[in-house]
Amino acid sequence: MKNILLLSDTHNHIHPNAYEYIHAADEVWHAGDIGTEAFVKELAKHKPFRAVYGNIDDAQMRTIYPKDLIFTCEGVKVYITHIGGYPNRYNLEAKKIIEQERPQLFICGHSHILKVMPDKKHNLLHMNPGAVGNHGFHNVITMLRFQLHNGVISNLAVIELGARG
Repeated sequence: MKNILLLSDTHNHIHPNAYEYIHAADEVWHAGDIGTEAFVKELAKHKPFRAVYGNIDDAQMRTIYPKDLIFTCEGVKVYITHIGGYPNRYNLEAKKIIEQERPQLFICGHSHILKVMPDKKHNLLHMNPGAVGNHGFHNVITMLRFQLHNGVISNLAVIELGARG
């Protein structure tokens, strides 16, 4: 069993209370718009870290992290990208990858809007953790926490860390 903490849109900043959740996780996943390499090193020194780059991440970050990440964790096939849309409104590139790869879990960021939705057509769960950073139009800092075990996604929880800024 793995305890996952899902972040997105840190924009080089993370709420200090997020570290409590980082320490409790087995792995930290990030859906893009991370920030600088120094910022990532701070996050990644705590737990195994998987991430994709986002539209604000510079050329250096794009050499470290991929645009799309597809992997299996605890029997769950996962696809992470930064800009992907959501069920019935995927962008063309994400839709093509979803149809080819058939993940059970599709994760994206970018919108700063927390969203968890089942996609019955593609038989997957879509997650967008919202935004953990201070940059953007979101009002509340949010993350997601969940468990993966034997091909099952369970114990999903929304974490709100308070108002942005």
